[in-house]
Amino acid sequence: MTNITQQTLAEIVTNDHRAATIFEKYSLDFCCKGKRTLADACSEKGLSSAEIATEINTLIETGNATQTPFSDMTAEQLVSYIVNHHHAYVKQAMPQIHSHVERVAMKHGDRFPYMIDVLRLFSEIRNEMTMHMHKEEMILFPAIVKAENASINNKSLNGELHIIRGAIQVMESEHDSAGEIMFKIREHTNGYEEPEGACTTFRISLAELKAFEEDLHQHVHLENNILFPMAKRLIE
Repeated sequence: MTNITQQTLAEIVTNDHRAATIFEKYSLDFCCKGKRTLADACSEKGLSSAEIATEINTLIETGNATQTPFSDMTAEQLVSYIVNHHHAYVKQAMPQIHSHVERVAMKHGDRFPYMIDVLRLFSEIRNEMTMHMHKEEMILFPAIVKAENASINNKSLNGELHIIRGAIQVMESEHDSAGEIMFKIREHTNGYEEPEGACTTFRISLAELKAFEEDLHQHVHLENNILFPMAKRLIE
């Protein structure tokens, strides 16, 4: 078996999604930058890959949590999962988070001016994600499902080949942009740390932002590292 430090972050999370919680703890990007090995990712941050590998191995050996078999899903099943779980969550969560952050920025922006920047950044990602998910649901995902059905039925592809190639490149670029925006929000809030004297809405906002970023990482991982490679194989 390959030493886990030489596996990519994406491979590790794909093999056991619970490893994502460890990567989140150390701010190791397993979605947009998931093609790096654990050793390389740790080296960049000055972390001990051996210690983190031990944590991951302990988690794998001691836990028997049921794994969602993402790698065994068909493209259509994975698309359905992404839309029903991650897209649905994002659509439901974004207006609520935006409302809470806006309230904090308006009422406490004088004491915590960084929350004004957080509001601007979250407004940006809200707009980007709304358009991004629409393009996936209306263009890319249907093309991937059509390509899979064509492959199963030994039929030729029509326009799906060009749609998939072009759209994946755009989606990956937009994933990078969303990840960078949330990274800036995390930096502004010092890792979503509650400041002294924070009101209830402030604390809720930070918890919501943290949950949103963690869901985004899982969301992007499923697309960048499982669905998109699957789609590329269908059009080869």
